[in-house]
Amino acid sequence: MTACCQVTTAVDGESAAEDLAAAIVAERLAACAQVLGPVQSVYRWEGGVRRAREWLIVAKTTDARLPELTARIRALHRYEVPEIVAVPIAAGDPAYLSWIQRETTPITPETR
Repeated sequence: MTACCQVTTAVDGESAAEDLAAAIVAERLAACAQVLGPVQSVYRWEGGVRRAREWLIVAKTTDARLPELTARIRALHRYEVPEIVAVPIAAGDPAYLSWIQRETTPITPETR
């Protein structure tokens, strides 16, 4: 079975989170993406401690699709340095992991 991972990113608005989540799922870069929020983030940026209200996106994909997903999040994101963190899924229900693999497989003329 193909290895899977969970990817998180945070954005500055609910509609931005919903749009990004919909785009990566529609493009088969993620099998699903949950939008959580708002969350309060505290982080260091440009020499100071900042606070921001953000929405968190948690996406499931395969390791094979991770480079493309990372590039797409970066392209769609408004932040100069967006959070893009991938964590391996060490174990999970085999049917669920197979579903992630199926839903992130690119559609080609041969697979239609």
